[in-house]
Amino acid sequence: MRYDWMDDFLLKKRCVTKDYQPAWNWVRYQIGGKMFAAQCLDEKGQPYYINLKVDPGESIFLRDQYEDIVPGHYSEKKNWISVKPDGAVPDELLKDLLEKAYLLMLQTFSKKRQREILNLSCCGTECTDCGFYQTECAGCNECRGKVFYRPQGKACPIYACSVQKRRYATCAECEELPCAIWRATRDPQFSDEKFEQSIRERVENLAEINPDKRQSE
Repeated sequence: MRYDWMDDFLLKKRCVTKDYQPAWNWVRYQIGGKMFAAQCLDEKGQPYYINLKVDPGESIFLRDQYEDIVPGHYSEKKNWISVKPDGAVPDELLKDLLEKAYLLMLQTFSKKRQREILNLSCCGTECTDCGFYQTECAGCNECRGKVFYRPQGKACPIYACSVQKRRYATCAECEELPCAIWRATRDPQFSDEKFEQSIRERVENLAEINPDKRQSE
């Protein structure tokens, strides 16, 4: 297979899991327990198709443009395509399609569930890495932004803007990231340097869902 980077590329994406389905002889890539891509293997264990989820409108266009892209093999033809693993589809195009397949499947979940699957708060914080998690604070997703350091009953301003006002799954959907609200919402114990580092880390976490956000750092 010419796309020998595929396995490593997908497993580096946030919260992607991989398994082998012996009944189909497929290697499956999943997010939240749902498959978004697969390598269909022959009796020698070699891929003969790469299946991936796709936007129905884009599926028709792609199949018209590339003879190595066909309707999904043993899949629902409207929402899946198959790419021949030794064909002429450019590597960068396949990477783009795999990125989109990942996001398409992620977006089938509720916005709250997306944050839970990704183990991220709306601002890109990994609550499970925080020393206050499950002690002073249940976690941003669990307490709906009403974190321990905020006045009783008040949500964090970032959560209030992103989730409650704009109805985003995360701030990755916002064109202003990182915005003035991010700048105004900081741990008073952080030095300027540590605060800027925290912003970079959170933007990078969100960039795992939306790679375009890497340009906003």
